[in-house]
Amino acid sequence: MIAIVKPSKISGIIQAPASKSSMQRALAAALLTKGTSSINNPGNSNDDKAAIEIIKKLGAEVEFQNNKLKIKSNGLNASPGEINCGESGLGIRMFAPIIALSDKEITINGEGSLLNRPMNFFDTFFPQLAVEICSNEGKLPLKIKGPLQPKNIEVDGSLSSQFITGLLMAYSASQNISKKGTVSIKVRNLKSKPYVDLTLDVMKQFGMIVPMNRNYKEFIFQSESSQTPPLGGGGAEYTVESDWSGGAFLLVAGVTAGPITVKGLDLSSPQGDKKIIDALMSANANIAIEAKGIKVRPSLTAGAGMRAFEFDATDCPDLFPPLVALAAYCKGTSTVKGVKRLMHKESNRAVSLQEEFGKMGVKVEWSGDVMKIHGGGKLKGSSVHSHHDHRIAMACAVAALRAEGETTIESAEAINKSYPDFFWHLKKLGADVTLPNKKFII
Repeated sequence: MIAIVKPSKISGIIQAPASKSSMQRALAAALLTKGTSSINNPGNSNDDKAAIEIIKKLGAEVEFQNNKLKIKSNGLNASPGEINCGESGLGIRMFAPIIALSDKEITINGEGSLLNRPMNFFDTFFPQLAVEICSNEGKLPLKIKGPLQPKNIEVDGSLSSQFITGLLMAYSASQNISKKGTVSIKVRNLKSKPYVDLTLDVMKQFGMIVPMNRNYKEFIFQSESSQTPPLGGGGAEYTVESDWSGGAFLLVAGVTAGPITVKGLDLSSPQGDKKIIDALMSANANIAIEAKGIKVRPSLTAGAGMRAFEFDATDCPDLFPPLVALAAYCKGTSTVKGVKRLMHKESNRAVSLQEEFGKMGVKVEWSGDVMKIHGGGKLKGSSVHSHHDHRIAMACAVAALRAEGETTIESAEAINKSYPDFFWHLKKLGADVTLPNKKFII
């Protein structure tokens, strides 16, 4: 799919999309919680749809009712065969340990870029937990057979916190935790701590056993005899949070081409990407937190434009694309730390951002773990490519709103992974967006 974005001024009020991070964790918890659970404000991204299919394969019954998901589960009840995680990195890393609770032989597969992403940590840790595994030289597909036996292990969290999320849920749901003593997961070099907070919060809301957290360096599961067991028979009710990752693109669009108000973003959320607010403030963006939402607009005061900023995105690497779009319109050279977290996303985002923003006249370079974005110049419309990465497509679209001339984004359908309504939302705010052969209904 091609998207054409022309220079535009946008205005209005828009609801931020549902968080796929919140949604997928809730689906996993609903599967592991006996009874009927209700999930409000469910997402409709490709990753969300993949997670729904996964829990169905693992024994849950799923029904849509009036913008709610009703999930009936009696716990994990997997059948032998194949489970497809789509292109979801969270899906494969979180659900694999949960699937490993089964004593059935199951093949875990994926699609697109997920087939080339490293999964060798499963080869390392599953045998320690009595799980048989056969991978494709550290990549998908994975053939596993449990049941997983929770034991004291130490995990390197530098690549992703998502595998730790899966282990936490699997340990909590396992019937094999010893009734004597404790079992712990030690973690070194943990990145994305806010996403672990989100996991623990979801587990708590679903009544799962929540481990003791020792400063993110060790998670201790006490014996069943001394810890409250999971709620049984009643399920839970959970409301999916609005997504700060997707909302960040709307906020950046607002400070460059607004004014707009973004509704639904909770400042008390454990989501790490709410730090976009810190970046906007550091850039001297015009932002106001109001009761009805977050209002953002370009500066109306002469000489008070946005300035270069410094930001550490190590714990929130998904902010890199909107931060580059923001920095492109800031006077001076902005620096963002955490580049090493970008190599194994849907694309190598450091390279993708450099190439596509380079086409629009923005110099992006990096050295070691720091990226520099040279902003302040006039962006030019160009033909760019998403690299089949949803966040690259959205970053280019946001930057195009104030560029000279139209921007054509190839493989723009990548947005469906996380924010399928993105172009429609821009159009609703007044942006000149065209998707050939597709009509918008406003």
